[in-house]
Amino acid sequence: MENTGKSALGLDGNVAALLVYIIWVIALISVIIEKENKFVRFHAIQALLYQAAFIVVFIVLAILQVFLTIIFGVAAAASNNAAGGAIGMIFSLLSGLIWLVVPLLALVGIILCAVKAYQGQMYKLPMIGDMAEKFTNK
Repeated sequence: MENTGKSALGLDGNVAALLVYIIWVIALISVIIEKENKFVRFHAIQALLYQAAFIVVFIVLAILQVFLTIIFGVAAAASNNAAGGAIGMIFSLLSGLIWLVVPLLALVGIILCAVKAYQGQMYKLPMIGDMAEKFTNK
């Protein structure tokens, strides 16, 4: 277990580290003002990078969905038969499933990180954790 100490916000380090995953504004403030507590600073940076990564994923999914909707719409209109409608319906179902699963995965990751931070662990997410560690040590 890491020595979490007090944060610059006046909270116990593990409480501050928990909150950075739940409220992004606290993460941003912690990155700016936290100079002494590397535990809180690490989790704040990791939380912001994690949220930024999922914003990028959501933008890519939205662009991909618009692109594929146009393609399937044109294909369905051109075929003018039941197969075109079935393909469109399958695409709709898959798209809805993706938009259900991806936010749930993001939420599971946030909960996992928040619990680990509250337990005082320096839990690192793959790739994002290494980046956060590099930014913390600067």
